[in-house]
This record gives sequence, C-alpha cells and structure tokens, in this order.
Amino acid sequence: MLHPFGPRTLVAIALVGVAALASWMLVLDIQNVLIVLVGGIAAVLVAAGTGEPAEAPPPSPAADRATPGNQSVDISEVIEAIIEPIVIVADGRVAHANRAAQALLGGHILGEDVRLAIRHPAAAERLTAGRDGAGGPINLVGLGTLDQRWEMRVTGLADGRRVVHLIDQTGSYAAERMRVDFVANASHELRTPLASILGFVETLSDDKAGADASVRARFLKVMFDEARRMQRLVEDLISLSRIEAEKYRLPAREVDLAQLLEEVHAEIADSQDRRGADLVSDIDADVPSVAGDRAQLSQVLHNLIGNAMKYGRPGTPITTRLWRDQTGMVRISVSDEGEGIGPEHLPRLTERFYRVDAGRSRALGGTGLGLAIVKHIIERHRGRLDIHSVVGKGTTASILLPAIPATAPPEPLSSKSNLSVTEAPPSG
Repeated sequence: MLHPFGPRTLVAIALVGVAALASWMLVLDIQNVLIVLVGGIAAVLVAAGTGEPAEAPPPSPAADRATPGNQSVDISEVIEAIIEPIVIVADGRVAHANRAAQALLGGHILGEDVRLAIRHPAAAERLTAGRDGAGGPINLVGLGTLDQRWEMRVTGLADGRRVVHLIDQTGSYAAERMRVDFVANASHELRTPLASILGFVETLSDDKAGADASVRARFLKVMFDEARRMQRLVEDLISLSRIEAEKYRLPAREVDLAQLLEEVHAEIADSQDRRGADLVSDIDADVPSVAGDRAQLSQVLHNLIGNAMKYGRPGTPITTRLWRDQTGMVRISVSDEGEGIGPEHLPRLTERFYRVDAGRSRALGGTGLGLAIVKHIIERHRGRLDIHSVVGKGTTASILLPAIPATAPPEPLSSKSNLSVTEAPPSG
C-alpha cells in the first residue's frame, strides 16, 4: 500500500524540477533535461523510501508485560509464585488473588469489596484507614477456621493499589501457648509440695508439735515424701530437656533389648515393690538388636512398666512382650489389666503434665512427664509409640524401633520401611 509523500519529499522533488528547468534554459537540450529530472526524482524517492511504511518490530514479551494494559498478567504470575495468601486491592476491591488466598477466603472474592472478602473487623478497619495501611501488622483470629491465627500486612504501591499479605502464625502461636502452659504447670507442680514442706516445717517449729514423737515422725514422713516428689519432678524436667537437646542426633550404639528387658525386670523386682511379682515377660528368640541409647531405652521401659504397675489392678499380670513384627521392626509392648483409658484422653496422653486423673496420679507419685519423655526418646530413635486401651479391660503401650540389619537383610532399613510402620495398627 502506497504511503503519501511527506513534506520533505515534496520539497525535494520541487527542487529537482527547478534544477531541471534551469538546465534546459542553459543548454536547450530536452534529452539532458529529462535525464536530470528523472534521475533527481529517483534519488529523492530512494532517499525517502518507496512510500511503503516500515513495519514496526513486534513488541517483546517483556515490553508487553511492562505496559500498563498488560500489567495484570505480570502481577498474577508473581503472586502465584508465593505460597502464602496474597491479595491485590484496587479502588477498594479485590483485583487479584493467588490460589492460596482463594483457598482461604473463597474463589468468589475476585472483584468483591475487600471488606467483604476478608470478613474481619480489624482487617476492615486497617484496609479503610489509608492508602499505605500504615500501622504495622495486625493479628486476625478466626479467619479460615476458629483455631487459626493470621498476621496481616498491608503495603501501598505507587499506582494506588495495595498488597495484602496474610501470614499463618498458627504454629508459632501453638508453640508459644505450649511454652506458657509448660511453665505454668511446672511452677504449680513445684509449688504444691514446697508449700506442704514449708507448712510442716512451721508446725514442727512449735514446741508442742515438736515434742510429740509420733506427730513429729508423721510430719517428717510427709515432708520426705513431698521432697522426693519435687526431686522426681526436677529430674524428669532435666531429663526431658536433655532428650530434646539430643533429638536430632541419631543413637548409634547396638542395644540388645532382650537383655535390657531382663535387667529392668530384675531392678524392679529388687525394689521390693509389691507388684514386682505380677511381672510377666514373653521374649521371642533371635530378636535383632537396635541402634539406640541404652540408658534412654531403659528409662522408656521403666516408665511404661511403672505406669502399668500404678494403674493396673493389684494381683493382675503385667505382661511385657518383645518380638519382631511383620514390618521387620522390633516391637515391645507392656499390657496391664486395669481400668483402662477413655478414647477422648488417648490423643493427649503424651502432653506434658496431662493426667487422666490428676489426684490419683499425684497420690501415686506421678509427675505427669513420663509419657512425654517416652515419646521424645522414641522419636529420637526414629521409632513409634502406640497406646491402645479398652475401658474396664486395660491398656497396652507399644514401642516400635528399627532393627539393625543383618549381614544379608531381607529388606534394607529405609524410608519405605518407616512408612509401612506408620500405617501399622496398634497392638491389642
């Protein structure tokens, strides 16, 4: 398609015509004049182009994204790369939201008023407070599910839009709550026996009470028992702290669990506990050794057998079994015939200071940390703790530990075998 000549081209052609006219007036030779005229016009057209407009180069993808009309494509790609919920607000409405934001708030939020999209009073107040949302992050409780905690940050952009960033703080809040609860429970457990000791010391300081030998002996026994209770609690706290500090260091020593179990039974029998006679062991032959910390595994057995002795009915057997199960793992189970534990309590038994019956536990000398210690030791050994209970019949606590592979193992110890253990049901 021909392109109209520009002003400069027309002026050049006029000048060529003037030059041709001047040449004809000088030489009076029409042939030379035509040659000058045609040659000059051709030179002008070559210099100016053929009249066909030059084709503009296609815009590059980067330039296309940089133009205001296509800027939304670029922002969508960027926010989709962020795993946390991101919302872009323009003129008070949700212009863009990544998949995480739509999963949290709903896919309908696009184009909706941001105050309706993020249904929270504190969020609505911040989002209407100004363009840049100054004031720092705010915490949102109940957004998503009732137990979730979110931190919302609002940042203003140069073009007037705002970026709303939601950060999940549920895990951090839960960890902080556990820490606060732990400190409060530990303080309470220490304060109770300490108050008892101080009260009896004050009573014994009275001449009348101190003069009576029987009263003095009874008070001293109570003080001794409370002091031992505090000692056990402090020892358990120190032990738990030490285990948590070593949780990422895998034990490497070979431990023969059959021999260790016999030693633990002998220690309990020598302690002159009246329930020592109720202990029954069932140990399979040729159970492979495990890689572990012998002292910690002994602590696990003492805690599990001790719990069975405390809460099982007197005169009923406390059975400890050791065998290699179908997954290739080494399993130890401790069963009692006690009152059992309700299903609502089972998920919380390994929490620190959690007790099904707090009064009975304290009366029997429990600190509320035994199963928490067992759980952390088994986790350090890359094993598993299962607790199965039937109310009125009894409780079975089982631990599973990876066996040390033999010279030619049937199946190498790997993440695959650990996965199959996770799916194994608890023993009855």
